[in-house]
Amino acid sequence: MSKQIRPYLVYADDEGNIFEDRSLWAVGRSGWEALPVPDDQWIELPSGGNLYQLPGRRAIGIDVHTGEMRLCLKGWAVAAFLPPAHTGFYLAAYETLPNAPVLPLFCYTATGWQNGKFYVPAIRIEQDIRQECKGFNQHKVRLGVREKLNAYPHNRLVKHLAENCALTYYCPAARNYFLNRWECPVPTSPACNAQCVGCISWQPEEVSIPSTQDRLTFKPTAEEIAEYTIPHLEQAPFPIVSFGQGCEGEPLLMWRTIRDAIRLIRQHTHRGSININTNGSKPEAVKALCEAGLNSIRVSMNSARKNIYEAYYRPRHYTFADIVKSLKIVKEYGGWTSINYLVFPGITDQKAEYEALCQLIEETQLDMIQWRNLNIDPDWYLKELGVDHTGDSLGIKQLMETLHNQYPQLKYGYYNPPIERIRGDFEKDFARAMPIH
Repeated sequence: MSKQIRPYLVYADDEGNIFEDRSLWAVGRSGWEALPVPDDQWIELPSGGNLYQLPGRRAIGIDVHTGEMRLCLKGWAVAAFLPPAHTGFYLAAYETLPNAPVLPLFCYTATGWQNGKFYVPAIRIEQDIRQECKGFNQHKVRLGVREKLNAYPHNRLVKHLAENCALTYYCPAARNYFLNRWECPVPTSPACNAQCVGCISWQPEEVSIPSTQDRLTFKPTAEEIAEYTIPHLEQAPFPIVSFGQGCEGEPLLMWRTIRDAIRLIRQHTHRGSININTNGSKPEAVKALCEAGLNSIRVSMNSARKNIYEAYYRPRHYTFADIVKSLKIVKEYGGWTSINYLVFPGITDQKAEYEALCQLIEETQLDMIQWRNLNIDPDWYLKELGVDHTGDSLGIKQLMETLHNQYPQLKYGYYNPPIERIRGDFEKDFARAMPIH
């Protein structure tokens, strides 16, 4: 039985100090609508979560005496950033004032305060601990960086992962590589064939917010890739090597290099799994990678609806049908297929989206949904989509439960599974994350 929580609204002053307002209950946002959050959907803010002041935005709450919605006129609204493995059910609810700045590229989950703790409407959708904040010792990461740089003094990718990813951006995937464990990132492409509204590695000059990290600036060779990934696959526990990272463009634009790297890797070891994180834009390239030995694919999408997808991704020289074809090709070769599903309450849980997602699942025989929070200013996103009214939605939690009941074979998670887990039992993990009623 879920714990019943009703937290108070919180707000922040100009210095970032956070206060509770005991005259207002915290509420959430779905699309353009402010809504009450069911009491059983609040959980304690997970370890590694952050709180943000939202300048130029007044929080919306429910009056504890009258039950009516009203603004909190004290300070600015507050939102939570959820750590990896968690998916939010509702956005922070606020009214945006004229001339308010566009928010940076983070997720903005509703939050509140009760009994000395912050709460968020969210779920832990994945039990894997690979990116737990408490699992990283930065001193050991630095020692690992020194060791790898000494081992591969001329490898540009290792240098990039060390100096940019692990030591500057504190990328958990890169830090795990330098700790000799789990999933090893392999950025390969400085270019992209999409122009995503919320791209974290490139934003046009006319946009007022910066990208959160710099993009790869060179094209690695197959030999550079194989040099450091082969030892990782041979030595790390539950090893994966993953092409396609946040610090690059679209890896399928470098498919020939990736194909050659996979061949080199598999000439030396058959241990572990080889994955690609991609927009799925080049089915024939995906086929070539499968023939070389690709084990799994994760295709990113904000929507299973063509019009919503294209409004956000703004694809160049590929179509939504190409994405579907790429997923089907990997299944034909016996590989594992996931979508990196960018969740936005009020869009993701619309009835039309549910129907389109069902069609995608059935057409591709999809193996897994990775429920990721879309990192973007909510107002900006809805305006870019051209959505003026979002109307009634199922609710993210209800969507998850309905899909699970309809497709019990479909796995839920947050990370790319290692080959050992692909061959194992996901259901125990899912049952711990979200009991189905």
